[in-house]
Amino acid sequence: MSEAEQGGADEVELHEGAAAPELDDSKSAPEDRAEAGPFDASEVPAMRPYVDLGGIKVAPREGLQLRLEVDERANRVVAVSLEYAESLLQVQAFAAPKTTGLWHGVRRELSQQMGAQGAEVAEEEGPFGPELVVRSAAPAEQGGGTRVVRFVAVDGPRWMLRGVIMGKAAVDAAARDAVTELFRELVVVRGEQPMPPSELLPLKVPAGVQAQRPGPQGGAQPA
Repeated sequence: MSEAEQGGADEVELHEGAAAPELDDSKSAPEDRAEAGPFDASEVPAMRPYVDLGGIKVAPREGLQLRLEVDERANRVVAVSLEYAESLLQVQAFAAPKTTGLWHGVRRELSQQMGAQGAEVAEEEGPFGPELVVRSAAPAEQGGGTRVVRFVAVDGPRWMLRGVIMGKAAVDAAARDAVTELFRELVVVRGEQPMPPSELLPLKVPAGVQAQRPGPQGGAQPA
């Protein structure tokens, strides 16, 4: 390649880099979020029974199995996993600015990250707004085939609640409706302490709840 051609290539690369799309920091949430959930702690009656996990409260229901994912290196709970309707919903809550949202930016980062790992990534419109559907090859020791995972999220008042849907609900609409209802019932406790955006809201282990290390999906890592 001549020096002139090399220079032209560099100019094109610089031009493409400068034309990166502008980040959308608007909030992403269903219009009825305050009435139908997921809820802020200020929006639910104090006497309603919940399993209190600190930054997230879970409404108990028949058939729901709950466990906590623990990062042993940091010795802290990093996610809540809910097994229901032959599916797994793993949730995390993050601090966010008061007037802007995180999900549009996080979704773009997830899409780039998963695509770089060789997964097929598609964006769909779901009950909470835009969501990511990620298809990747399952390891042979886990039966092979294709693994499907859905990422959903809602920007609330000063928080973002993110869910990773695995199992039957990732591919079956009826099972996904049941998991959607489960996600809607969650309550986020943001608290009044100042926190930087994207900081994971602290979670705690209540009595009688199993805690374990995060699974291979990687959904338990903070955004």
